Amino acid sequence: VQLQAFGGGLVQDGGSLTLSCVVSGITFSRYAVGWYRQAPGKQRELVAAISSGGSTNYVDSVTGRFTISRDNAKNMVYLQMNNLKPEDTAAYYCNTDFLYRRVLIGVFDSWGQGTLVTVSS
Repeated sequence: VQLQAFGGGLVQDGGSLTLSCVVSGITFSRYAVGWYRQAPGKQRELVAAISSGGSTNYVDSVTGRFTISRDNAKNMVYLQMNNLKPEDTAAYYCNTDFLYRRVLIGVFDSWGQGTLVTVSS
């Protein structure tokens, strides 16, 4: 499996960004995908996840502000982030598994390069 996350950048408090993740090497439509983030000095955490069927889960701190979506025709997953806050500053990663529960747990053998999101106050 190859994953590439992109779309990060510097944004002001209250701003918006959309992250993209392209996945290759699998039958993408059958896999769940998650977005994760790791802030300096903190553990990596699940931000949002989407199942193969389109069910979604969000960490409480982003509910109502972030939206995860997928385009199976393009092997892409997106994370629309609105009303960004300084505490959203982190490196954001995507990862995938056939089992949704594994995506929710977030334990993987390997991670791709993340994309850095910086929210200035």
